[in-house]
Amino acid sequence: MCCVSRCSLRRTWDNLTWMVLVGVAWLACPNSGFAQVEAARLFNAFVRQQAAELRAADKSPQTREEWAATKDALRSFLLQAWGGFPREACPLEPKILGELKREGYRVEKVVFQTFPGVWMTANAYVPNGEPGQKFPAVLCVHGHWPGAKQDPVVQSRCIGLARHGFFVLCVDAFGAGERAIDKKLGEYHGEMAGALLLPIGKPLSGLQVYENMRAIDYLQARTEVDAGRIGITGASGGGNQSLYTGGFDLRLRAVVPTCSVGTYQAYLTTACCMCEVVPGILRVTEEGNVLALSADRGLMVTSATQDAFQFSVDQARISLARATDVARLISPAGSPIVQHTIIEAPHHYNQPMREAMYGWMTRHLKGEGEGRPLPEPSLVTEDPETLRCWPGVSRPDDYVTLPRFAFAEARRLQQVRRTGSDPQRLARLTATKDATELNAWFKLERQALTASFGPQLSVSAPQSRETKFTADGLGMELKFEVEPGIEIVALCDSHLAGPEVKNRKIALLLDVDIGAEKTWTGDLAQEYRRQGYGIVAPELRATGRFAWPTDKIGQAPDHNSAEWSLLIGRPLLGQWALDIRRTLDVLAIHLGGESAEVVVVGRGASAVIAMTAAALDTRINRAVAIGGLATYASDRPYRGQRLGIMVPGLLRDVGDIGHIAALIAPRGLAIHGAVDGFGESLPLPALEEAFRYTRQVYSALGVADQFQILAVR
Repeated sequence: MCCVSRCSLRRTWDNLTWMVLVGVAWLACPNSGFAQVEAARLFNAFVRQQAAELRAADKSPQTREEWAATKDALRSFLLQAWGGFPREACPLEPKILGELKREGYRVEKVVFQTFPGVWMTANAYVPNGEPGQKFPAVLCVHGHWPGAKQDPVVQSRCIGLARHGFFVLCVDAFGAGERAIDKKLGEYHGEMAGALLLPIGKPLSGLQVYENMRAIDYLQARTEVDAGRIGITGASGGGNQSLYTGGFDLRLRAVVPTCSVGTYQAYLTTACCMCEVVPGILRVTEEGNVLALSADRGLMVTSATQDAFQFSVDQARISLARATDVARLISPAGSPIVQHTIIEAPHHYNQPMREAMYGWMTRHLKGEGEGRPLPEPSLVTEDPETLRCWPGVSRPDDYVTLPRFAFAEARRLQQVRRTGSDPQRLARLTATKDATELNAWFKLERQALTASFGPQLSVSAPQSRETKFTADGLGMELKFEVEPGIEIVALCDSHLAGPEVKNRKIALLLDVDIGAEKTWTGDLAQEYRRQGYGIVAPELRATGRFAWPTDKIGQAPDHNSAEWSLLIGRPLLGQWALDIRRTLDVLAIHLGGESAEVVVVGRGASAVIAMTAAALDTRINRAVAIGGLATYASDRPYRGQRLGIMVPGLLRDVGDIGHIAALIAPRGLAIHGAVDGFGESLPLPALEEAFRYTRQVYSALGVADQFQILAVR
């Protein structure tokens, strides 16, 4: 039976579900249903248009010098997007924990350090040979097959390579296989587990590249390996690892990504794994240039005719064209080293694909043959459990999993912020009571926050395009454009349009998990109406009626739209803050002037959105966060939060949620309960600790009474 990866199944289901939803909506209600579907498509059309415009001027380099500059700049960008790599690698300290002897080869169960205290699990397939014999080597990286390095689909190419005389190292990626959160096999390292790495500025795609580079270090340290003849291959997510590691590490002499190459713009039509996301990549390049980083070595891309659109033959050809142009530019005539192999098959790494890879590796790592497919030797795969370095539940309890790694780095970054210059500088500035310097300090902090959201647009004030009143006349819906290509709506109390401008009080209510209509009519709205506020409930982009129909994956309700936003370099949190700013703009225009008081209230996952909007827009007089996330530091995958509030490098470049909250000072801020990353309510002492910096800022400014924390049971 064909083994299809979980990632591929999810993408296929995403596309099928979309078509079904469109059909159901049309059949159920040809007018309003179709309009709802069209509203949901709006954000996807927006990001695709953004991506197309970003890459519209792309062209192949015309000279070797031009390519040399391009590749250096691209590698520099990738390193920055991945948060940088350690200046000094820690000792590998390899350990062989077991061995299986098989016909023609043996399998070793190996662990080695990639970061201090972080152990990579691996299987080394060592061919039988003469004493002192050195073999070419291949690093095999798995995709989203449930068994990771132990999966029979992954085992097959390792055994085949070993029987062809290659030393093979097959490794478990961070968060998968034996390196999952739990000790059992089959766990997935994407969605809100992989999201833990975004705030610390270490996205999973970069961690995988660095760890694969450490695996190459290990290969070069083995006496059986010819250190100058190493290749890499993988399929699906493993193909992405091959693409990036091959492009970044020049020690690799053959690179074979399988069922993984397409275009980044094609990713904007479906779901992808967190391990496939390089934040901001579409602002810099398309996949063809990344692929071309390996064009001076043996690069073969394998595509399946029945694969998903983003990995399709046609999309792969687009990127291959760029890599081929570069290869022709830098390689001697008559010596092609880029090849596209097309196999009639679904998403897989099947026998014909493996046989094509054997021939390619033999040519480029052994210097034998012309790269044509080689027959696969007979092979028998193992029970996955027999390949484990730590069978069953024998893995050490203190093993550093992906969440533990992210949590430790988050704590380290928090400590840097606490002991760095900012608190001391703030204390000095407040002691001098120098308003000019204080304002300058806050301006710099806001600029850092704004910069983390990517490029900001300078657009004219929005105009209300359409106004609808409810049947009872008590409410109205304003529809307006917040930036070219994006329209949102805001539900408002109709009395806000009255003449009493000076006395107008607005409560801007946010709850993206229930949508604008339920927010406008809900208990929170009723409470603020009793306090004399007019209610405004905006439907932010990619939420509510504008949400992608199959956006939810696992614990991430906005999985696809958030990842698309990361690819174009504009995290959703920044886009949502812009939506709120534009809502205030259009209210001022439509209602005939600024309001006397504006309070923004965010509940649940919207609490961080509310505080961010208040931090950046001083027209907001007060912010209220109800039951929101207290800190990005979490030793368990996020639950009950939005992927869209995860901003790459925020803890490193700006600070934690308490640092965002501090930028609201000296205006009012109330924290009505908060939760940890796993969605569990925090007691008052933990709340005070999470917002300690916020309280320090309010106290230093002499407005301690404007900051309030309440623990809600």
